[in-house]
Amino acid sequence: MSLEDIKKTTQTKMDQSIAAFKNNLTKIRTGRANPAILDTIQVDYYGSMVPLSQVANVSLIDSRTISVQPWEKNMGAKIEKAIRESDLGLNPAAMGDLIRVPMPPMSEERRKEMTKLVRTEGENAKIAVRNLRRDANESVKKLVKDKLASEDEQKRSEADVQKVTDKHIAEIDQLVAAKEQEIMAV
Repeated sequence: MSLEDIKKTTQTKMDQSIAAFKNNLTKIRTGRANPAILDTIQVDYYGSMVPLSQVANVSLIDSRTISVQPWEKNMGAKIEKAIRESDLGLNPAAMGDLIRVPMPPMSEERRKEMTKLVRTEGENAKIAVRNLRRDANESVKKLVKDKLASEDEQKRSEADVQKVTDKHIAEIDQLVAAKEQEIMAV
């Protein structure tokens, strides 16, 4: 593995960490309805647990209400039960074939809890990026030890990896700030 390969691999893995962090942020509830919030819900479908999106169509009715349209009539009660029993604090209401999931307004205390959760997720993402930086630097040191790269190349490579790390950390900070602002907006 060359120095260039190490840099590219590290960049790719850090990008994947950011993508995973963005995905986690979509699951954190704000005041507005977001169909992605139901992605984690599993429904009993003929004895096996499957994601909600595989047994129903999930969409928005308005900014505060999610609609869940089961593909099979007998799945309505199971879907409603799965949503109610999830830890999201949602209370679905069946209206014929359609299940409406109103998003309750968040209290100030709940908003502060959510911002703490966002900060924690952000810190976890930063830790993942820093771990990737450490792994890259160790790989570079191993190349130097095996006499496949010079110490000057090591210093240059470590500086490049640090620049990439700083860029990703800054992006995480921006995402955290934007999500906190979204949560605190009434």
